Amino acid sequence: MNQTEQNIILIGMMGTGKTTIGQILAKELGFALVDLDAAIVAEQGMTIPEMFELRGEAYFRQAETAVLRKVLASDGGQVVATGGGAVLEPLNCEIMLSGGIVFALTADAETIIDRVRGDSNRPLLAGNAEERIRIIMDERKDAYRFAHYTVDTSRMGPEKIASQILMHYRV
Repeated sequence: MNQTEQNIILIGMMGTGKTTIGQILAKELGFALVDLDAAIVAEQGMTIPEMFELRGEAYFRQAETAVLRKVLASDGGQVVATGGGAVLEPLNCEIMLSGGIVFALTADAETIIDRVRGDSNRPLLAGNAEERIRIIMDERKDAYRFAHYTVDTSRMGPEKIASQILMHYRV
């Protein structure tokens, strides 16, 4: 398989643009888009907030690993937008590195706060969302470093971000 058939895997904090950029990349390349969180919901038959509430975060993380492994077992030609916490399990990082080219999308705290404000489908933001985002960013500051490439999405529009990713992907 040559590099331009490999999966593109997007990682990063919530609100960095993984799903939006994934849609653009998939359309541009003619690849399937796999939103990992949506695939987990489809497989589990309940929403992510329900999984957290009824089964706990550990259960969700196990389901996430199983679905990630299944998705990346394909021959390529996919853009995979992961959940922000997928990198918390070291096994997931190994699965991603062997399953395609990993792009870490980053953004500053203010940008992320603006992007996720009012999103009720994010169980980790219960309570003071702004404070929680800053805490999560601090906890995960090194978690995305394993990626092949890093792209800061704070001051760029989605099309420009996608172009930058494609530039690296097509090398």
